[in-house]
Amino acid sequence: MARKVIKALIEPLEIKPQKESVWVCMCGLSKNQPFCDGAHKKILDEPEDKIYEYDEAGHRQEVNK
Repeated sequence: MARKVIKALIEPLEIKPQKESVWVCMCGLSKNQPFCDGAHKKILDEPEDKIYEYDEAGHRQEVNK
């Protein structure tokens, strides 16, 4: 199943409810939802004006608007 991500933030959201920070996924690609697993590093080179889908293997394909 491909995930469709509409960008809001590229980096994860930090939440500090205890001694150590908790990082919540904001890119939609983490396999450890709702927590960040570092998957957002794949999207750092994406142009801001394009939308992509990622398959289960992490391969990126541009979505035509």
